[in-house]
Amino acid sequence: MRVFEDAWQRDDLPRGGVVTIGNFDGLHLGQRELIRRARESGERRGVDAIVVTFEPHPLTVLRPAQAPQRITTPEQKRQLIEASGVDALVIVGFSPEFAHTTAERFIEDFLIGRMAIAEVLVGSRFAFGRGREGSLEYLLERSAVLGFEAAGVPEVTHEGDAISSTRIRELVAVGEVERAREMLGRPFAVVGSVEGGEKRGRQLGWPTANLTVDNELFPGNGVYVTEAWIEGESSGRESVTNVGTRPTFGGQARRQIEAHLLDFEDDLYRRRIELKFCRKLRGERRFESPDELVAQIERDVRATREYFAACAC
Repeated sequence: MRVFEDAWQRDDLPRGGVVTIGNFDGLHLGQRELIRRARESGERRGVDAIVVTFEPHPLTVLRPAQAPQRITTPEQKRQLIEASGVDALVIVGFSPEFAHTTAERFIEDFLIGRMAIAEVLVGSRFAFGRGREGSLEYLLERSAVLGFEAAGVPEVTHEGDAISSTRIRELVAVGEVERAREMLGRPFAVVGSVEGGEKRGRQLGWPTANLTVDNELFPGNGVYVTEAWIEGESSGRESVTNVGTRPTFGGQARRQIEAHLLDFEDDLYRRRIELKFCRKLRGERRFESPDELVAQIERDVRATREYFAACAC
């Protein structure tokens, strides 16, 4: 996959392709359907399938207080888009200046002038341009005049709910990682580096990797079955993870992610890990004694082994 960053300032963008446009945060099943259709159309026409996206999220610039916690980091998003099989990724830097770009200019100067697109595919509720003035209907109207094809792709639903990044954020935030997985088409995952901690887990006989994550969005407080992918390794490791504030030891203001990797004793300090959340086991709670906590950890580990014996994450 070819990647074109700072696309609004470039004149070497891929031309003549089938384009799909959006934020693509999470790359959930609805967004993957857009990409699938773009790839199919590109193959049929013999041209590139191209994803056009924006960094950062527009609300981060327009209304920072209302900006959502992103499901994926920019790097995770890029990797997922590459895995989807498109030919090119075009990243438009979203800035206060770019926010004033009219829908007409975006189409005529960018999509036509610099990319000479053959076709554009967007979600049925897609909006773009200054003040979100552009819509699918506007694209259809301009396509008839300017000589490109445009089409809207209906929302993909799951159990009666429209699949959206907003809904997935809500599910992850309350710990419903299994339902979020059904909408994402894969487990929700965070990525980060293992940092030094107070070593309480090791003192209790259950050492943990304290993860400082790059992601903005965490699952709700609780204990989860997880799969840990250590950078440089070719397979994931069974793990049980606590997300929360350590109430048994007095609590703390900052939420932490601590993962115990089953049957693993090597040093993980400073190593990069992607942690996939498979199932929530229980909520976080305060225990009356370290012994009571250890007994619960043993039950959590047993439940994690049973999960992986029965199915994959």
